[in-house]
Amino acid sequence: MSEIIKIEGGNVYTPAGVKKDATVIVENGKISQITTGNIEIPGAQTVDARGFNVVPGGIDLHIHGGGGRDYMEGTPEAFKVAVESHLMHGTTAIYPTLSSSSVQMIMDAARTCEQMMTPDSPVMGLHLEGPYFNPKKAGAQIPEYITPPIKKDYEMILESTKSIKRWDSAPELPGTEEFGRCLRKHSVVAAIAHTNAEYEDVKKAFDAGYTHATHFYNAMTLAHNVREFKHEGTVESVYAIPQMTVEMITDGIHVPPTILRMIYLVKGVERTALITDALACSASDSSYVFDPRVIIEDGVCKLSDRSALAGSIATMDRLIKTAVKMAGIPFADAIRMSSETPARIMGIDRIKGSLIPGKDADICLYNDDCDLRFVMQHGRIAKNL
Repeated sequence: MSEIIKIEGGNVYTPAGVKKDATVIVENGKISQITTGNIEIPGAQTVDARGFNVVPGGIDLHIHGGGGRDYMEGTPEAFKVAVESHLMHGTTAIYPTLSSSSVQMIMDAARTCEQMMTPDSPVMGLHLEGPYFNPKKAGAQIPEYITPPIKKDYEMILESTKSIKRWDSAPELPGTEEFGRCLRKHSVVAAIAHTNAEYEDVKKAFDAGYTHATHFYNAMTLAHNVREFKHEGTVESVYAIPQMTVEMITDGIHVPPTILRMIYLVKGVERTALITDALACSASDSSYVFDPRVIIEDGVCKLSDRSALAGSIATMDRLIKTAVKMAGIPFADAIRMSSETPARIMGIDRIKGSLIPGKDADICLYNDDCDLRFVMQHGRIAKNL
């Protein structure tokens, strides 16, 4: 007989609303039942959730590493350490992210990622942040890898692996529309990033299959003047296309809390995801970063010449607390933006992103001060009360 786990007595956040004094029953890595009040199951392991909020685990769409390891290393050990480090902070599903890389680095990471994409793993697929970016908006990307889309390279990569689930590009570059159509053919989420695009570029990209905006407000233009005339930036262009989804680095540093709240108010819960954009030094005491140009200062990663931010040291639990405590976003909405919305963006909402019988038992417990106290991933208790 399989082990049954009861998470009982908590406030359970479901798509139908909050169920108070409810019990979540977990069996074979899945949620088998959610019921109000206690239920007797002989031999079941019990987790006392009284006084806690029981919520779906976080899904991070954009994360470069953790625990002192970077996914650009491409090794199984680096992947495992980074994934497990962030699991302890409430990330129960993850899309390992590579910054702009060589073809060989992409292939190495894709092979490792594919090996780890088992049914009970937190690893959902690879996210490629580049290298098809505007060099004027490179930020902390490694400049020698940045290039317009190279058809023979991306076709070869996409034909050789099924692990790539998202790929980012600057829409104003030559060949971007053809690249977007290719991504759509391979069921890869296409996102715009590191760009000087104005509305015409963004609209063409959207029509070609780009549906998402990477680390919204970062490495993209705002409204600006060209001589005496006002031009919309990438940000306003994305706002003007209601169907486009966005992600925001919710560490309170990359984007000020006031703007985090504005994104939430304009784009809404169903089109806004919380991300860490965390580097190797996150979720640990390590100061290691893969890129020697990067330093940690003022609670964030930045280039040593202070010309650009380079990534965060945030974790999923910090995203929730920042959204609620600093940006004034209701807890229930912050949870949805960390779980349900990213699941829908990536097309995995059939199995993840909400507490519904039949879905994976990815479950976290937070207290009323937004402190994480318990993590379960696919029925496995990773962090106990």
